[in-house]
Amino acid sequence: MEAKKVHILENPYISEKLTILRDKNTSYLVFRSVLEELGFLIGVEMSKSLPVVEKRITTPLNVEVKGISITNRDKMILIPILRASIPLAWGMLKAYPEAKMGLIVARRIEESIKTDEKGIRFDIELSYKKLPRIDNNSIVVIIDPMIATGSTIIRVLDEILVYNPSKIIIVGIIATPYAIDRILSKAENIEFYLLAVDEKLDERGYIVPGLGDAGDRVFGT
Repeated sequence: MEAKKVHILENPYISEKLTILRDKNTSYLVFRSVLEELGFLIGVEMSKSLPVVEKRITTPLNVEVKGISITNRDKMILIPILRASIPLAWGMLKAYPEAKMGLIVARRIEESIKTDEKGIRFDIELSYKKLPRIDNNSIVVIIDPMIATGSTIIRVLDEILVYNPSKIIIVGIIATPYAIDRILSKAENIEFYLLAVDEKLDERGYIVPGLGDAGDRVFGT
């Protein structure tokens, strides 16, 4: 796992929010609300990976000072993987309202589980895709709360990498080292923004300790 490409948000406020998400007694209303708030907070932190330019402005005291401006906001394309990613994506749009948004519906085929010395993998069914135009100036942000084996993200990357975007940022809540390594091997221009890295997967390919099925917990199903 390349540390410089994996950004973990660490502060007491974020840790408290992650604790709420992990708690099995958290209601779907609170779970959904916290995910949306975290989408905004991760979006703010993600600005560290975005291009900026210097600019000069004048304050109300008629003093000129140096500042910055984040560029290419309109080149950002948010791609939530439905369904659990919706609150995260909505929160990120509050940070970057100029961003365009695509949608991908993908699910792992549970009965296709494959286990070998490298780990667990799944076949992925991609049933819907609607994307804005992507080119080599685009900053693509793929959003998925739980990145367990990496199989879903890798399937989505197969759809994205053909457009040669300038940067790909994977946004999630929890990932495993196994998934991170698999995904980073796909291209050089990939980065992660996460709240935590959990080491283990159970025999079904779920993250342990994790926080359960994020989709079910978002929608109360």
